Amino acid sequence: MARITGSWLSGPPVAPGAGSGDDYAGARLGLPREGAGSLPGMFRRVVAMLVDWLIAVGISALIAQGMPASSVNLILWFVIGVAAVTLFGFTPGQYFLRIRVIRVDAEAPVGFLRALGRQALLVFVIPALFTDEDGRGMHDRATGTAVVRSR
Repeated sequence: MARITGSWLSGPPVAPGAGSGDDYAGARLGLPREGAGSLPGMFRRVVAMLVDWLIAVGISALIAQGMPASSVNLILWFVIGVAAVTLFGFTPGQYFLRIRVIRVDAEAPVGFLRALGRQALLVFVIPALFTDEDGRGMHDRATGTAVVRSR
């Protein structure tokens, strides 16, 4: 005999026709399911950030002789991120992994203020770890941006 009241394990009731196929990551943003313009997975974004960090470490090793390397690494990583996203829409690591940063509210460049705010939040790392249903981090939600596949 089935329980009439259900359980918290059964989840919310599903309306007829609710599984129409438009419930993929990026659907609410008007992004495609796959291919260019779709949202990439977390692995690709993390590897892109690691590549950017390694570039900053390499440059700081050349210029920071005698200075605390960790501070110079962070400053270079920050500047590279803001400058590259402002000018090109992607960082060097994102370019190599074929992803880019876009605005979700308009077809316009990301711009300096959004790139600055996004990178400032990324310094704390924690906002990138908390994602929404689409897989966008808090730093992307706060700045109205998204990381998408570029090609």
